[in-house]
Amino acid sequence: MNQQHDYRVWAPQAERMRVAVGDASVEMVREEGGWWHATAPAGDYGFQVGDDDAVLPDPRSLRQPKGVHERSRLWDASEHAWGDAHWTGRPIAGGVIYELHVGTFTREGTLDAAAERLDHLLEIGVTHVELLPVNGFNGTHNWGYDGVAWFAVHEGYGGPAAYQRFVDAAHAAGLAVVQDVVYNHLGPSGNYLPQFGPYLSSEGRSTWGEHVNLAEPEVRRYVLDNVRYWFEHMHVDALRLDAVHALHDDSDVHILEQMAIETAALAAHLGRPLELIAESDMNDPTLITPREGGGYGLDAQWSDDFHHGLHVALTRETHGYYEDFAPLQALAKTIERGFFHDGTYSSFREREHGHPIDTERSLSWRLVVSAQNHDQIGNRARGDRITEVLSESQLLCAALLLYAGPSTPMLFMGEEWGASSPFQFFTSHPEPELGRLTGEGRLAEFERMGWDESVVPDPQDPETFERSKLDWAELRRERHARVLDGYRQLARLRRELPALTDPHWSRNRVECFEEAGVLRIERGGAAEIVINFGDAPQAVPVTRRSIRFQTHPDVAISGELSLPPGSGALLT
Repeated sequence: MNQQHDYRVWAPQAERMRVAVGDASVEMVREEGGWWHATAPAGDYGFQVGDDDAVLPDPRSLRQPKGVHERSRLWDASEHAWGDAHWTGRPIAGGVIYELHVGTFTREGTLDAAAERLDHLLEIGVTHVELLPVNGFNGTHNWGYDGVAWFAVHEGYGGPAAYQRFVDAAHAAGLAVVQDVVYNHLGPSGNYLPQFGPYLSSEGRSTWGEHVNLAEPEVRRYVLDNVRYWFEHMHVDALRLDAVHALHDDSDVHILEQMAIETAALAAHLGRPLELIAESDMNDPTLITPREGGGYGLDAQWSDDFHHGLHVALTRETHGYYEDFAPLQALAKTIERGFFHDGTYSSFREREHGHPIDTERSLSWRLVVSAQNHDQIGNRARGDRITEVLSESQLLCAALLLYAGPSTPMLFMGEEWGASSPFQFFTSHPEPELGRLTGEGRLAEFERMGWDESVVPDPQDPETFERSKLDWAELRRERHARVLDGYRQLARLRRELPALTDPHWSRNRVECFEEAGVLRIERGGAAEIVINFGDAPQAVPVTRRSIRFQTHPDVAISGELSLPPGSGALLT
């Protein structure tokens, strides 16, 4: 006898619904709220809307083994025998996040292969491994931000069972897992949600397409159920919420606040910390302000200003949105106050931008900062890393500011050894026209940044994807090994010195010597960071005498701290 399964789907505007399983097409019964139900044989399945015989995948599909255009497959998350009963979680505060793309982190490009590299992350002090989006997208490889099957894990990575194995392995190693999720838009191919109901809004669109219709309660529930799915069924510890500024919501309780409310309740039930990290370019502390203080109550948010200020200080690149960060004082202000643009004029945006952080009440770990990340590398014309233009000492200056600075550091895969592989924008759209439009869209994005469009790789070329894979053999080469050793030293110091994880802004003092190109930072009243970003050697007065870390062998201390160009030191 064939096993039976209960199928349900939300399709409020449909006059008729059927579920297709094998060769059978079974009529569904309408229920309250626009939901439909049918009991039919278990098997690969899809839904037929109205009298259309086309079979569409389930909007809540947990597996798409043959791609996002094909039938869904039943999958039971509870069948996995979890081995992480001992795991009590790991809060972001005091942590180090490591961002990786599953398809390019290893040559194999799978979750199982990524799990084999977790010991490497422990050696550089990583506490949280963050995966770029893994949900179902069209094609074989993609950054993940073109996802359309929000509940499914891309089969090329190993599917949902491999995902559970990865989380288990991470927890066994003492690592928390952060999953990057995209709720502000859907990809251009395989998005069948509008055929089921009003998932998208007709009232506005972002750069990536129509807004998700958060005015519709069932669409809100769709988003919130996905949040719960990653936490409850896949055991992740935090979610990174992509581009929350593109979530258009006029509700009395914003969707982000609702996420925070439900996540806190679930954390209390599961007995481990669950956290939400927002990506936003609005420089708005409302995101991380507690609900009782009038904010949304998210746990942390990205600060692009830190990246921009550090990038300019190291590379002297000042075109496009880097222009405002030309003075070293821009980086100094960001370190001291959290944002550079906190109501100041942004020349790139041609308007005032941002709001100040209340540094008396907010904690510095709530800002996640980076010297490199998937956006800031991958959205360059060639996807080139700063490794190409910086010395070993300069790369370690960036690491020093990350590990010893006041905010939560985030590393991008491979930066810890100065990886030479680029991280380029790659797609594998099977539709030729969509592939052509994607390439043309990339060229248009670079107009304001002044980058040479002739060097932009074709996103659809398989070699663009292959070039972006990390070369782990580099770890055995001298220059890369020296950079990696610097990261390992900094990881040990971060655990040894409480001052380096002190979350109180008031216990930092930042001095900027603009003409000399020198930045000096007091941390927690017990440590001192000094970096010479300039082109000439500098002798800097310091209050501490013990050099605990130096980026260059010629750093020395007698009466003053001697710093060659592009070097830095940590003193206690």
